[in-house]
Order: sequence, then structure tokens, then C-alpha cells
Amino acid sequence: MLTVDFSRFPLAPGDRVLDLGCGAGRHAFECYRRGAQVVALDQNGDEIREVAKWFAAMEEAGEAPAGASATAMEGDALNLPFPDDSFDVVIISEVMEHIPDDKGVLAEMVRVLRPGGRIAVTVPRYGPEKICWTLSDAYHEVEGGHIRIYRGDELLGKMREAGLEPYGTHHAHGLHSPYWWLKCAFGVDNDKALPVQAYHKLLVWDIMKKPLATRLAERALNPVIGKSFVVYATKPHLPETQAADATGAPAEAAEPAAKPAPRARKAAEPAAKAPAAKPGAKARAAKSSAKSSAGAAK
Repeated sequence: MLTVDFSRFPLAPGDRVLDLGCGAGRHAFECYRRGAQVVALDQNGDEIREVAKWFAAMEEAGEAPAGASATAMEGDALNLPFPDDSFDVVIISEVMEHIPDDKGVLAEMVRVLRPGGRIAVTVPRYGPEKICWTLSDAYHEVEGGHIRIYRGDELLGKMREAGLEPYGTHHAHGLHSPYWWLKCAFGVDNDKALPVQAYHKLLVWDIMKKPLATRLAERALNPVIGKSFVVYATKPHLPETQAADATGAPAEAAEPAAKPAPRARKAAEPAAKAPAAKPGAKARAAKSSAKSSAGAAK
């Protein structure tokens, strides 16, 4: 289940992509499948190890085109281990609402994004998220939970202050807001409540089958109760005079930053508690075979 719409945020083969706070890896897998050179970074070591296994399974199954590469690594979003201008694309999905220093994270993303590069930011939408907070303190008052609710203009303002130029927005996962309202009403840890179970089955069916009826329903609901707010932006090029001052040489003669060298081998959470988007059947079969031969757990 993807929150970023790649028809509005297209990737080119060979693009250097950072999926920051990759979580279970749903966006990183899609970028890898599209031929990008992907770095999936998260502070959760368990999730990173699982993402690395899926990358390896995808490679073995031939699910990524020639030239694509993928690395999963632990790291700190406020101190990224990459030089300036390292990436063509940065994605941060359902992460910034967890981090106290969101301006610091934006600054780091802008630093590692090359001039002319693109960034996608997704956060919980204000209205549906406010209802969740009203219905349940346990929904957000947990370790590592949501510490703020963004209004759309607030997020756009912070991105502009960081030096980004937003060029598009939309809402996503309109079918998922009612699920979380039910969770909050019946207890966020109470998965046995019948309304919660029934709605969860609907969401899993929708994610797996993608029937036309639910696709049309979600398209109609997204502008009204879409669970996520998505922003696309670019990092502008420096004016030639500033670029020359920064490098001590004419802008066109400045040497490009070295690309990272990912090696084949996300804190983003899905909008609903449903299976994260996983690689295809070939990768699943390859991973199962690899685990059987190596005696790996999970």
C-alpha cells in the first residue's frame, strides 16, 4: 500500500533515492522495482534487517531491472551519513509527526538532496488525525507515537522555510480513516472488536484485490477524509553567482558531488494495520527458499 503516487512523482531508472524512515520498506521496494539506486534508512534495526532480506529476495527473483541497487541501513534522520547533494529523490512517509525536531529533519533532507532534486513528504491529515486524538489518548500517547498534528499550510510553510518549492499536494487512504476511528473508539489494542475485525478484512481485501468499487470509493473519499496529506516539492538550483561563490569556480565548472555506492542486499507506518506492500511472488518464493536452506528465522 503506497502513499506516494508515482504517477505524480515519477522516477527514472538510475535515480538515487533515499527512503528516510523506511519502516517496513513499502516505498523502497517500489523504487527498487522501478530501477532506482535505493537507500532505505531507519533507526529500527529489526525493520532494517527485514527490509534487507526482502531486497535480497527481490534481487534473486529478478524483480528489479539491471542497474538498480538497494541498501538497507540503520541511521539517524537528524544526522544523515551522506555528503551534500547525494540523492536525486528523497521520500519521507508518515515519519515527521514522530520527530520533535522536524525542522532539523527537513534541513538534513534538503542538504543531501541535489539541486533540482525532488522530495515527497507524507503526514497524517489534520481532520482525521484530530478525531483519532479526541477518541483515544492511547492512540498517540505512546513511546515513539505521534507528537503533533500538521495542518496542511503549516507543513507547506516549514518546507518553504527549509528551502523547498512545493509543486503539488493530494490526500490518500480515504478508506483507512474510518478504520482508525473504530480502533480508537473500541481501544487501539483491541483487535477482537467485531467492527474492527470486519473493517480490517475489508481493507486487506481492498489492498490485495484492488477491486474497481473500492478504488472508486477511495478516490471519492480522499479529498474529504483521506488519512494522509502528501506534498511534492523540489530543491531549487542555486543562482549561478551563488554557485560560483560556493565552489570558487564558475557554476558550470563545479564538480558534481560523488554518488553514494549502495550495495544490493524505512519510521513509516501503513495507514491501516494491514499487510505492508511486499515484493512479488517470485521474491517471496526466493526468500522462502533462501530461509529454508540457511535455517533463518522469520
